[in-house]
Amino acid sequence: MIRGLYTSALGMITEMSRMDAISNNIANVNTTGYKRDMPIARAFSEELMIRLHDEQPLSRQVGGVTLGVFVDDIYTDFTNGALHQTLGNLDLALSGGGFFSVTVVDAEGNETTMYTRDGTFTLSQDGTLITKDGGVVQGTGGVITLPAGEINIQEQGQVYVNNEYVDTLLLVDFEDYHTLRKTKDNYFYTTDQSTETVFLGTVQQGYIESSNVNAVTEMVAMITVNRAYEINQRMITIHDTTLGRAVTDIARK
Repeated sequence: MIRGLYTSALGMITEMSRMDAISNNIANVNTTGYKRDMPIARAFSEELMIRLHDEQPLSRQVGGVTLGVFVDDIYTDFTNGALHQTLGNLDLALSGGGFFSVTVVDAEGNETTMYTRDGTFTLSQDGTLITKDGGVVQGTGGVITLPAGEINIQEQGQVYVNNEYVDTLLLVDFEDYHTLRKTKDNYFYTTDQSTETVFLGTVQQGYIESSNVNAVTEMVAMITVNRAYEINQRMITIHDTTLGRAVTDIARK
């Protein structure tokens, strides 16, 4: 009975983690370039159950049992979202793989290179190309500073202003996206296992990439998780009631 309590409690914790991921996906359904997260559950190691006080060794084995499941990792779905036309000359979408390179400065002034699919860019007061949260978009020549004029960005990231070449967007790709780690503000950062490759996609000016979250799918998953949580909750109540009766009956004897 005690094992059943722990198994059900672990089930509730797992469903809470799944609900957190689903809620975050739904909250970002309209976030440009957002990639949905999916928790990956793993079972505890299986243990062999045996009957006690059984003189026949072979007949003592009841079978294997686990103590439940837990969230082992968060899987990010890197499927491309649909492209939405905006006609903004600083709205950029990546068709195919790849990421924009962005330099982010933290509160201590430390600079970190991050990667994003969110191409809703703007200009700072001095004409620097930045993200909507202030990250500096990188070019092959460093920081991209644009003079006043008509901006034209080619499919391979070449930036022109009034038909004059300025710089080329620093676009990168990776062998395995699952070596990247998601962080706040829709950014990803690399790990020791990340290996850069040549960017083979294209840049689409005047478009943004929508989130790859399907609201209907997430709502169905939320209902499923809620039902699983309630079942585990009900099982805890049943185990608690049974345990209470067992203690009461034993005390009477």
